Amino acid sequence: MSSLPPADASLYELAINSPQPPQSLQLSPTTFKSMVGLFLSFLTEQKLPATIWMKLPRGEAWQAELDRFCQSVSVPYAIYSLQTYQKPEAKPPSGLSPLSTSQLATPPVPPPDDWFGTKIQEVNGTEIQEFSLDDWMLDEGIDLPSTSVENVEVHALPLAANSQLKREYFVLVASPSFYGLVIAHRPRSLRAIAEGVKLSQIAEDSLERKHPLLGVFTFDPAVIQRVLEEGINPAICLGQPSVASSADLAGLLMSWEDLKQQKRVSELDPVLMGKLLTQQVQQQEELWRNTASQRRQVESLPVLQQENAELLNALQVKDEFIKTMGLELRTPLSTMKTALSLLNSTSLKQPQRQRYMDMLSHECDRQSSLITSVLDLVQLESTVEQTPMEPLRLSDILPGVVSTYQPLAQEKGLMLGYVVPEDLPPVACLTPWLKQIVINLLHNSIKFTLKGGQVWVRAKQLGDVIQIEFRDSGIGIAASDLPRIFDRFYRARGNAIEDASGVGLGLSIVQKLLIRCGGSISVKSKQGEGSVFTVLLPIYELD
Repeated sequence: MSSLPPADASLYELAINSPQPPQSLQLSPTTFKSMVGLFLSFLTEQKLPATIWMKLPRGEAWQAELDRFCQSVSVPYAIYSLQTYQKPEAKPPSGLSPLSTSQLATPPVPPPDDWFGTKIQEVNGTEIQEFSLDDWMLDEGIDLPSTSVENVEVHALPLAANSQLKREYFVLVASPSFYGLVIAHRPRSLRAIAEGVKLSQIAEDSLERKHPLLGVFTFDPAVIQRVLEEGINPAICLGQPSVASSADLAGLLMSWEDLKQQKRVSELDPVLMGKLLTQQVQQQEELWRNTASQRRQVESLPVLQQENAELLNALQVKDEFIKTMGLELRTPLSTMKTALSLLNSTSLKQPQRQRYMDMLSHECDRQSSLITSVLDLVQLESTVEQTPMEPLRLSDILPGVVSTYQPLAQEKGLMLGYVVPEDLPPVACLTPWLKQIVINLLHNSIKFTLKGGQVWVRAKQLGDVIQIEFRDSGIGIAASDLPRIFDRFYRARGNAIEDASGVGLGLSIVQKLLIRCGGSISVKSKQGEGSVFTVLLPIYELD
């Protein structure tokens, strides 16, 4: 085999300084791990017996990768695991060969936990420490499989403390019909601001973002041969000084020609290379799908946050609605309980008894009206599906509703009139909804108009909508109340004239009904001068 240089060299530098160097890439630790996983899984799936030289980081993810590989193989493998150090108290794994356990030099003792940094200055009272990546890499080296593994011969090879490989990770695979090499080299130092912070506590994503690796990935036998004979073999030799002259060490130091003579490596099989490329494409596709899914989740996050805020607001509104409804239900019950208590008095005269009976009847009506209105409102808000509208002519509905309120208007001394042209096009609504809209608005206008006043209902066409105007000369609405008159249970008009049977849900129901049929409602009012409620309904269009 070829003679060894006096010291080991950087595998990365050996590769990129070859006569036909591979392309140097900047990659993250995650990408490097993906490439290592590709090599190992490819060997397993294709059942390729191989000799593997490796130096991998310490960590659960890397340990799991190696354990999974060793447990899944079905053909012979020889693994040479180069490690910057091994803890002297650790027991050798049962999978080690006798050469690895008995004849290798005692590995150097790792430095104490606080070795990794040196205080260089203080800035605003904060200690700034500089961490050399040489030191950081020194604390790396994957553990070997913890159980005996059939078909896998593992050699743990400690490296010299000053080995060039302490800055590098790599996997070199040599198989009769397949070989390849992947190297990751960390070129820079790492700085961290903190006192007593350990490197293991620095976030992995921070390391990937701020300290990318330089890497090479090659199938060139000339590059692989140079890396093996001028980099890996010298590093192994310098790491085992006590057996440097023995025949046992010679068994670990293999040249490319030795591997060819032993038929442990020959020519690359193009079929296998195609399968490797296919596996890589599949892996990239899976990664792309996962990334796309995560990207969609991130993109939908603002929408989900908005929906969550709307849901929380809806729940809060619902809670307030239930609370207010409870108060509204309790009020007439308290009045009825008081009336019943007074009716038990033996000294109560007939006129007083009749007044309390009327009060009970009035409060029962109010209770019934409240429950009915609440049920109507809940049904409107809980109905999700779109209800098909029907064509309705106002001339078929408005006159009939207005005529039912003529007796009430005459009793109050009001003038009630309407103007509904016969030739108005039909509106898109439902008959029960349109009747309830007219009834609620007309009832309010009459209720809040004093004797001698007027209430008018007028309809006309405005472009592609029909406008229905409910105008009264009543007491009006204060400007401060106008923004809230469509809120549930809100009663804006003056208490002196307010009908005690009102529950404050009529206008809320009107607004909900109009929204469901594509319409709208607005109000103009001035205290003491009356109010005008304007309803807009879409004209029915044939499909």
